[in-house]
Amino acid sequence: MRSAKILVILLGGFFLTLSQISCSVEKENKQMTQQELVARGKYLVTTGGCGDCHTPKIYTANGPIQDTTRRGSGFQAGEKLPALDVKYVSPGNWVTTESNFSAWVGPWGISYAANITPDNATGIGTLTEEMFIKTLRDGKWMGVGRPLLPPMPWQTIGQMTDQDLKAIYAYLKTIKPIHNEVPPPTPPDKMQEMLTGK
Repeated sequence: MRSAKILVILLGGFFLTLSQISCSVEKENKQMTQQELVARGKYLVTTGGCGDCHTPKIYTANGPIQDTTRRGSGFQAGEKLPALDVKYVSPGNWVTTESNFSAWVGPWGISYAANITPDNATGIGTLTEEMFIKTLRDGKWMGVGRPLLPPMPWQTIGQMTDQDLKAIYAYLKTIKPIHNEVPPPTPPDKMQEMLTGK
């Protein structure tokens, strides 16, 4: 009798657990409307700090804030980098950034935050959803090109669900397209010339 009660309790717990798993999977796989997808994408882009690198800054008395008129436009074309002695960014030393946090200097060279607005010529306007997801999963520019460089956290972002990556893509496609051609990365052997003019 006692073992029958224990068996009933265990089976009840088992089926309760199964129903909870089933409900959570069903909720996760629920198709979002386009409006819900964009809202989710905005939330992920905001809380993920994408604008910390991809949006230029305005300096206030309380420090830098994002210039929302240039949201997602990346490192600004024509912007000059401050002089820097490259010995400070060699392996085992410093990694540094300029005042907009959109150009980073380290042993890999100089990397520039990409234009992630939907501009067709200089942003992600022509990037398909599939290419966007492949870029963030594989860490390759446009899904097939050169490696994405630090500090882009593609290894972490690439672990997001397909639905979350689709949401980010959907949101980025709704922001204002800004024509801004970000320069290509500067390899380590060209840093000295770029940062000192020598």
